[in-house]
Amino acid sequence: MRECGYTPERFDDQTDEFRFHRSITGRPYPKFHIYCTVFNGTASLNLHLDQKQPSYKGTHAHSGEYDGELIENENARIQQITAK
Repeated sequence: MRECGYTPERFDDQTDEFRFHRSITGRPYPKFHIYCTVFNGTASLNLHLDQKQPSYKGTHAHSGEYDGELIENENARIQQITAK
């Protein structure tokens, strides 16, 4: 993920997910966010775009986008880098 420009956030031992993010503008938001699970040596990535930080303290709602052109382009970029 680092080769793709992503910064590790943490490992969630409740879900067995590694979490990474990549800023789009150099500011905290918007940012691409990836949840990664590894099973039998194969990584599965869940990619979305966080448009802003959570609105209310203690919540995780972040105006996330899970599809669309930005997500498709980022997915293609990651696949291109990891195929090398």
